[in-house]
Amino acid sequence: MKRLETIFVALNSWAIILILSAMTLIVGANISLRYLTAHSLPWADEAARYLMIWMTFSGAGLVLRSGGHVAITNLQDTLPDVGQRCLRAAITLGLLIFFGFMVYVGIQYAQRMQFQVTPALRLSFIYVYAAMPVGFGLLMAHLLLIAHPFITAGTYKRADATDALPGGANG
Repeated sequence: MKRLETIFVALNSWAIILILSAMTLIVGANISLRYLTAHSLPWADEAARYLMIWMTFSGAGLVLRSGGHVAITNLQDTLPDVGQRCLRAAITLGLLIFFGFMVYVGIQYAQRMQFQVTPALRLSFIYVYAAMPVGFGLLMAHLLLIAHPFITAGTYKRADATDALPGGANG
């Protein structure tokens, strides 16, 4: 199971790296063309925007793993140990329900938008809006993988410097 989790995290990390690299290349090429030839790529801004959407939704689970999202712990800190575990379990369950609902809503929304196309790329909007159910599905998977240590000890799956990068010591 640990090996599958490592592969899952590495694949998710590589997807984010590829998306960020594509954004960098597209925007960099567009800037270069604009200054060198006085012409720009008409689709570059749109492509970068949609890649940013995909990167945001796809990377949210990786941030969740390390406790990088905003959290207010005042209530948890005032509770005894058993109360803290119960609160963390309730938070985990609430998040799973919310993420599942957002997967459902995202699928519904993407299906409704499938017949519209983007202005410059002429791409079906289903590919843009699919980022929402995919991202929330990834959030559910990451949450389930860190749920036990989070609920029992309040810890996250923090990676050291070599594990954080795909291809690191355990990647």
